[in-house]
Amino acid sequence: MRSLQKHLRGVGLLLRLCSTMATFLVLTLLTLSSVSSPVQAEIFTSIGQMTDLIFAERELVQSLKEYIEAEELKLEAVKSWANKLDMLTHASTSDPEGFLAHPVNAYKLMKRLNTEWSDLESLVLQDPSDGFISNMSVHRQYFPDEEDEKGAAKALLRLQDTYKLDSESFSKGKLPGVRYNAELTVDDCFDMGKLAYNENDHYHSVLWMQQALRQMDSGEDAKTAKADILDYLSYSVYQMGDLPRAIELTRRLVAIDPSHQRAGANLRYFERLLSKELRDRGRSQQEPADERPIQLDTYERPKDYLPEREVYEALCRGEGVKMTPKRRSRLFCRYQDGNRNPRLLLKPMKEEDEWDSPHIVRFLDALSDEEIEKIKELAKPNLARATVRDPNTGVLTVAHYRVSKSAWLEGEDDPVIARVNQRIEDVTGLSVNTAELLQVANYGVGGQYEPHYDFSRKDEPDAFKSLGTGNRVATFLNYMSDVEAGGATVFPDFGAAIWPRKGTAVFWYNLFRSGEGDYRTRHAACPVLVGSKWVSNKWIHERGQEFRRPCGLTEGDRS
Repeated sequence: MRSLQKHLRGVGLLLRLCSTMATFLVLTLLTLSSVSSPVQAEIFTSIGQMTDLIFAERELVQSLKEYIEAEELKLEAVKSWANKLDMLTHASTSDPEGFLAHPVNAYKLMKRLNTEWSDLESLVLQDPSDGFISNMSVHRQYFPDEEDEKGAAKALLRLQDTYKLDSESFSKGKLPGVRYNAELTVDDCFDMGKLAYNENDHYHSVLWMQQALRQMDSGEDAKTAKADILDYLSYSVYQMGDLPRAIELTRRLVAIDPSHQRAGANLRYFERLLSKELRDRGRSQQEPADERPIQLDTYERPKDYLPEREVYEALCRGEGVKMTPKRRSRLFCRYQDGNRNPRLLLKPMKEEDEWDSPHIVRFLDALSDEEIEKIKELAKPNLARATVRDPNTGVLTVAHYRVSKSAWLEGEDDPVIARVNQRIEDVTGLSVNTAELLQVANYGVGGQYEPHYDFSRKDEPDAFKSLGTGNRVATFLNYMSDVEAGGATVFPDFGAAIWPRKGTAVFWYNLFRSGEGDYRTRHAACPVLVGSKWVSNKWIHERGQEFRRPCGLTEGDRS
């Protein structure tokens, strides 16, 4: 892309010159063609004046050469861009999901379609090319917009936090389980840092501006100016409370660009602040700037709205799982025939205990590969940003803490859906007649669902009132893909982490037999680090279970 941008700048200058010369040419030709009166003819018979036309013609020839050169440069830029994209799309289209499984590839796809293709369109528009432009117009309606590009960048920041990835490893594409090499350039890192800066997220701005500076200092070419990187970096470091380092970075900026007004003012301000701090502490010597590179642990990550953030993210990394040997000894596997259900007698379902209390089980071979592909085929045309129910209004709305796309399928859509619904009823022993439709969800780059309850709490009694089927008594979750890295289902309250395995399903009760909610079942879908996570779930409601799971006598009755 850098070569394209250099070409664009050169072509732009040449085209502006050509435009000026073309205007001059038109005016000259109009003048020549208007020689009709004797007076005008007499003027142009003057050799002295005709020599001006000689020089004008020379300039016109030169401008014509420059126009040809500009066209050749433009064509060369387009060719270079097409060749690069030809190689890239050959790799990406051979395995789209595998290619997009790498979050950097997904981010750069968003960036290319939102920004870089527009640059190419502008280049081609300078000399209208109807076929290309009409094709662009048709496809543009499907291109990601600026918000999509921002969302992809925020997803990378989310992954960085959750899985404790340092910016350098992330930038070089060093992620677990990746099949495609993908790297972030200086300009990509700068854009990431700038996005964080504009969101007042100085913590991530520091990390990515530092990485942009590191790659630039190592000799990588970039369209971004070092002064711009230092400008953002120094102020963000100041916002993180590191005055000595902010002063050092600002001095570097002033050395590069002495006329930078904001840098000079900031430097004086930072030095006054540091002097005051040192005086207040009874010291006169200025503290030296920390020479260590800025890493994840250099500054403390700001706290946010989620109280169990650290526990949740640790479980996503596979840390802090509280499966002790004693607890593991209480886990078993068995064949499940659904209390001698006729459909399961000849081929019972294989069932494994995932957790003892609350009891979570995993069913093996819950879906065949053919069924999975059919469900995905049915869902793909209807995928839309997943929603959550607002506890205050009961209205479904999108939320930043749930990042996925979902679709709802009913038994009438296809025999496969009817068969899956029946299977869920058979293995759980619960009626699905009052259950919600089968929800299919796809988690892409950084896709997640932060800790939440599936059931409605006492402070939101009307959450499912419109359904008329009571609360969500149980959750049945099908895993329809393997995930190379990340994407676990975790329960922060009791320290469980359940990893996706294609074709399996997990099941748990959200309510005690008394109908009271089991608050231990607060769970989360961890961000997908590498891969594409497909799941489908069935939320089973209370109505219709009266004789299948009778009420208990006490509030905490679990038996």
